[in-house]
Amino acid sequence: MPLQNRITPFGEILAISQRGLLTGNRGIIHDPATKTLLNRRWSSRTWLICQREFKGCHREVMARRSWTELFFLDEAVALAAGHRPCFYCRRTAAERYRTCWAAAKQQAPPLAPRIDAELHAERLKDGRKRLHPVTSCLSDLPDGAMVAANGDAYTLYGGFAHRWTNEGYQKPELLRQVDWLLTPPSTVLVLRAGYQPIYHPSLITHSCRP
Repeated sequence: MPLQNRITPFGEILAISQRGLLTGNRGIIHDPATKTLLNRRWSSRTWLICQREFKGCHREVMARRSWTELFFLDEAVALAAGHRPCFYCRRTAAERYRTCWAAAKQQAPPLAPRIDAELHAERLKDGRKRLHPVTSCLSDLPDGAMVAANGDAYTLYGGFAHRWTNEGYQKPELLRQVDWLLTPPSTVLVLRAGYQPIYHPSLITHSCRP
């Protein structure tokens, strides 16, 4: 039986069989005695995207009073849920994210707490996932951004939309209309400035990009 620690693009934490490429955390939000989530869904504004393996370290999931191990299908999903790369285990990616953030916003590279504060305002509204209006043409959104249409989440890549499912991404579609932008606007700017997220193989396999 899967633990309740898989993150969806809508920021929900579910018990599904999807393992995913990356792990991360939002602080301590579980009971190690039962390996179940507490009522809260975050205990810190620092929402990270981490490597599943780092320097040979091994953690038993939800086994101690430490950060709660969460899992994402890929980095596009993690970014859509409001997370950002970890400066400890993903230093190169985190520095690239920060550099693109500074370039997109025409400011000096910010410290991590400032990034976390701005993302926190964009990821949540009244304690729930914040859905943003799509203010530009769909074709203007960068690869890696995620949108919602008819209750489903899609990752944009190569001019097409790939529906997120428990099994991975489905074949590419041309969306005529979307309801919401799932990826926080600041991260959309980061993607547009050149940040390249890690994609699940099912997206690359189905991609129409030559």
